[in-house]
Amino acid sequence: LGSDDTGNRLRFQLELEFVQCLANPNYLNFLAQRGYFKDKAFVNYLKYLLYWKEPEYAKYLKYPQCLHMLELLQYEHFRKELVNAQCAKFIDEQQILHWQHYSRKRMRLQQALAEQQQQNNTSVK
Repeated sequence: LGSDDTGNRLRFQLELEFVQCLANPNYLNFLAQRGYFKDKAFVNYLKYLLYWKEPEYAKYLKYPQCLHMLELLQYEHFRKELVNAQCAKFIDEQQILHWQHYSRKRMRLQQALAEQQQQNNTSVK
């Protein structure tokens, strides 16, 4: 491997890790309280990272909600609100509620599919 390949791989890994950290509202609150969202260069970096929304990059994400946060971080009002710990807590609670709803819905769909397959198997015999 050439040094360019190694550098590109390292950059990809670092940006992947950072983008996924954006899914954590407490981390966003940490960044906001330390003034990162007031730094023009950092805000431009967040804009640059929007390429992660492209399917060829998004497929590597383990926490897709980070893309929604990345999108919201493009708005100054949202960045300013993140200084407030209550804002981060609210986002965290909403993510948990969404995950619980999604998990229950997915379980019901899987149960229905299993029942349908069982009915198909008994009707074939």
